[in-house]
Amino acid sequence: MNTKNQLGINTICTHVGEIKDEQFKGAVSPLYMSTSYQFDNVDVKRYPRYFNTPNQEALCRKIAALEKTESALIFGSGMAAISTTLLAFLQKGDHVVLQETLYGGTYNFVVEEFQKLGIEYSFTNSLAIEDFQKAMKPNTKVIFIETPSNPLLKIVDMQAVANLAKAHNVITMIDNTFASPINQTPIDFGIDIMIHSATKYMGGHSDILAGAVAASESHIKQVWNLAKNLGGSLSDFTVWMLERSLKTMNLRVKRQSKNALKMAKYLEKHQHVARVYYPGLKSHENYVLAKSQMNYFGGMLSFELAEGIDAMTFQRNLSLIKPSMSLAGVESTMLSPTQTSHALLSGEEREKQGIKDGLIRFSVGIEETKDLIEDIEQALKKTIR
Repeated sequence: MNTKNQLGINTICTHVGEIKDEQFKGAVSPLYMSTSYQFDNVDVKRYPRYFNTPNQEALCRKIAALEKTESALIFGSGMAAISTTLLAFLQKGDHVVLQETLYGGTYNFVVEEFQKLGIEYSFTNSLAIEDFQKAMKPNTKVIFIETPSNPLLKIVDMQAVANLAKAHNVITMIDNTFASPINQTPIDFGIDIMIHSATKYMGGHSDILAGAVAASESHIKQVWNLAKNLGGSLSDFTVWMLERSLKTMNLRVKRQSKNALKMAKYLEKHQHVARVYYPGLKSHENYVLAKSQMNYFGGMLSFELAEGIDAMTFQRNLSLIKPSMSLAGVESTMLSPTQTSHALLSGEEREKQGIKDGLIRFSVGIEETKDLIEDIEQALKKTIR
């Protein structure tokens, strides 16, 4: 077989990291549920909290291949992956630069926990590289970005951030959840560490809670040194489910991305929609940048209804699209970020990030777009009558 770097994306999704069933010759990886393994006369002393059970190791090889990195680790949630990775590279007296718009859980973790730990942090005033430069300090150790961002789909210039970081000998981290490795591979632009809520596009069926980190062997070892103490591993059944889900990720994400572009164009022209946020629209402020660093534009978009149309009433009137938390499942969902992903932020903090009460985040699934459009139309009719 070719090496993983020569394989096509669907082949990587399907075959890299699979465990061969030598006993019964089954077509899928066997599941090893044991939490206790032999310790004497073995090459590896396996223990679930050490992230090295057979299924854990196999899944990590697949994720590393997808992100084009040397190694990877999997966690019990996206926030376990984010928090562990940040703390693995930051200690008392260090400073981290973060972009202005981030997933609410990440933002809340930083502002609630870092001060207790003596870690300094700065949020940029915008996504312009000049603002990242201004935020740098002599004790800066990490730059953390998220592109496309949650929930306003803002785009960060990954190459510019990587160049800035390398000039200052700083580690770069990206939350690559919204794009997934299908839509962009940040290592191609010089980013050091890729982090995912694997609950989302990697899982893709709204039935898995997991996180992932992909990077060089040396960076993953540093993350592992802390992770084994914090205990953020996940069960092997979840690992097995995630490996199964990754087999179809390319097929799912491409369809979701194509559907999202169609829905964004439809909403942009709608008389009852005030604004649409989607990097695949030419009207998006970062369209040219997004086109230069993304393969597709992703399955996520956000929009604001026209003045006077209540966002929550509209969502309650949907019948096919689910008003539901989380994102990236094969089914289409909508939610209000002010009540979910960014509910922990204060009104002032949300206002600063541009997240309005009427904003709706739309995770586009694999359905026929004509059916999604019909559902939105009937919900609007019920809402404004």
